[in-house]
Amino acid sequence: METVLIVEDSRAMQRTLRRLFESDGLQVRLASDGVAGLESFKKDTPSVVVLDLKLPRLPGKEVCRALKAYAASVPIVVLSANTEVEDKVLLLELGADDYVTKPFSPKELLARVRRAMRRGEPTTPHGTTVAPETPQHELLAFGDIRIDFTSMEAARAGKPIILTTQEFKLLKFFARSPGRVISREELLNEVWGYTNYPTTRTVDNYILRLRQKLEPDPANPRYFMTMHGSGYKFARDSVVTAPEK
Repeated sequence: METVLIVEDSRAMQRTLRRLFESDGLQVRLASDGVAGLESFKKDTPSVVVLDLKLPRLPGKEVCRALKAYAASVPIVVLSANTEVEDKVLLLELGADDYVTKPFSPKELLARVRRAMRRGEPTTPHGTTVAPETPQHELLAFGDIRIDFTSMEAARAGKPIILTTQEFKLLKFFARSPGRVISREELLNEVWGYTNYPTTRTVDNYILRLRQKLEPDPANPRYFMTMHGSGYKFARDSVVTAPEK
């Protein structure tokens, strides 16, 4: 059964969220502080995490960072009363998959949690989930980098690299359009789901992080190229497709 881990210190909110998710057929686990949330996550990895920001013992932002470092593929939906754009951008940069502002519509929260859970699932053209018994791995190789988008694993010269969910999404979007110049606006829309474009360096910060993790010399990038005044491109001659048979 699909499981949602709710990390929330308010007992009243815990009860509300439990009723909401159980009514939709999800199994619910509760944690009342950041440390307990991390321990529960590591003991039995859930399908999705609903994470409040203001937590005792360990702040929600630090919990988000730690969860993504431990298992980048598990989606995290953040709850917060803060409506500031900068705060939302920071959470997305830490690896959160979505951000819901309190007070929220229960139907909207449930829809967003379900959407976050579906993002990693392979689907058919008709939208039905593909059976997981024999997954067709989607692989990417360039230089000494090897990426498996299906298992969300990355390695450099055979050594594992930790990439966040959002870094995988950005890299996958680039890999599907090698050599094409992609604007910041398109990346914000397609990778982050923004419908408007506040002044933000989200894309630039993510490109910097990909360079630091994947480029031989981050100061002189070969693969993630800046096209001044236009955006970025993933160098066409860097891509070697290697689908698993």
